[in-house]
Amino acid sequence: MAAVSTLTAGRPFAVPAHWRSRLGYLALLAVLGYLVVLPMIRLQSLAFEDGARGYRAQYTRFDIGETIQTTIALALGSLVIAMVLGTLLAFAASRLPDRLGFLRIIPILPIVMPAVANIVGWAFLLSPGPGYLNVLLRKLPWWSDSDSGPIDVYTVPWIIILTGFGLTSFVYLFVSAGMQNISAEHLEAAQISGSSTVGVFFRVVLPLLRPSLIYGGGIALLLGLGQFTGPLLLGQNYGVKVLTTEMYRRVSESPSDFAAAAAAGSPLVIFGLVLVLIQKGLLGNQSRFVTHGGKAFAPAGGRSLWATLTIVVYALFALVIPLIGLVIVSLTPYWSGSLSWDLLTLDNFRTLAADNAIVESVLTSVSTSLAAVVICVPLGYLMATLLVRGRQFKVLALLADLVTALPLGIPAVIFGVGFLLTYTEPPLILYGTKTVIILVYIVLMLPYATRMQMTAMLSLGSTYSEASATSGASPLVTNLRIMLPLMRPTILSAVALMFILLTHEFAASLLVRASTTQVMGTLLFDLWQNGSYPLVAAMALLMTAVTTAGVAVAMLVGGRNVLNKL
Repeated sequence: MAAVSTLTAGRPFAVPAHWRSRLGYLALLAVLGYLVVLPMIRLQSLAFEDGARGYRAQYTRFDIGETIQTTIALALGSLVIAMVLGTLLAFAASRLPDRLGFLRIIPILPIVMPAVANIVGWAFLLSPGPGYLNVLLRKLPWWSDSDSGPIDVYTVPWIIILTGFGLTSFVYLFVSAGMQNISAEHLEAAQISGSSTVGVFFRVVLPLLRPSLIYGGGIALLLGLGQFTGPLLLGQNYGVKVLTTEMYRRVSESPSDFAAAAAAGSPLVIFGLVLVLIQKGLLGNQSRFVTHGGKAFAPAGGRSLWATLTIVVYALFALVIPLIGLVIVSLTPYWSGSLSWDLLTLDNFRTLAADNAIVESVLTSVSTSLAAVVICVPLGYLMATLLVRGRQFKVLALLADLVTALPLGIPAVIFGVGFLLTYTEPPLILYGTKTVIILVYIVLMLPYATRMQMTAMLSLGSTYSEASATSGASPLVTNLRIMLPLMRPTILSAVALMFILLTHEFAASLLVRASTTQVMGTLLFDLWQNGSYPLVAAMALLMTAVTTAGVAVAMLVGGRNVLNKL
């Protein structure tokens, strides 16, 4: 008996393997919950304090009805534009012959151009007075007697149009990915039955694209509701307000009113959560949308002039024209409607290069974006693994799904306000540091890192991991030697997408930045506020160049198809 006791006492305590996994995932979820959920809880608690003073302050304003109406109009209007253009472009890209296959990447390229750069580019072209396109239009007989217009980019309809153009690329990504899963046999059968291209599109393609359209439409609607850049930059002239700009105004005024800001963002939080649930309900059993066949969605041969023209025209309006506006203003000493070769100069770019604050903002943007990406990729991999293994850890998988979905359904400006509130008080006072920028970037990118890697894991199935385990490899070895090499293209695509989005990030950065810690987007906004328009144009081009360089590096490492795998 004594011998047994001695043996038992000398045996080291060991936690079973499945409990080690549970505890590890639980600790990770606790950290992510602190980052993602705590700022939202603190905001809502503040809004309900003192008898819901924040809600009374925000929703008893005389103009709150107009603000909500503008927010809804912006979301729905931009959604319609993005859905129509994104679906049309995806179908057009699928009809391109092999020799024009390179055009399929064009609808993705507007993502590379920062939204803030696109907006100011159109402002330089369509401002009522000095806008260059307006100057050309006033030379036509219909508007020759006018001193301004005929287009006013600062109005709500044009803010909606430009927002819709900005969201089109996201819809295109989802719809084009869905089209690749449609068997070509279905299209051929419809064509043999006598259906035209239009008939095939409406009778075959659209019904099979329902999951992609629902998911892409949901994302576009959430992004439209959370739009901040267009309303902030263009809406100031005529006092156009949406809920996100109201949050910024409440926080930036003196003294700051975080309670009212939290109340202003509450409808967006609630609607985002409801939309995610509705989205899952509408998709239901996605297996009924799977098409089986030996041939993938291959482009049909023959003429495809309409498809080529559709993509080229979109590229003209989404990329080329706003870039032209930026280039013209960046090469002039001041912004005016008149142009002359004698005015052209590179002084604005020399000023950028000589300004230490601007150089520092570029370095801060790149370093914080890369740091967030480096942290986000393994976090996303672990969360994706937990979601794929959801049958074994049901409760933890449910919590992981919720935590990783929240940043996708809640606008970035709300997280900016939440982080500003949370990290200006103990126990962690991080305001004005690069650390708080990295943390908010991690939260914003967590859904992309998780969903993209989870999709890759699901497509690979369990065969490879089971074969590795059967051969005696540990889970760590299986992940390092089997899963990660197989998922390399997807991971590099996720890195490229996150780097693009973070170097563009504007809304959350504007709230957590300090005068000594600026990123490119916030510094551009300060220049815009100060009326330094030629420097704004040069800065916008610099932002585009930095993002393009990052994508080029990703393509060198991961191949030219990195963007296609987004």
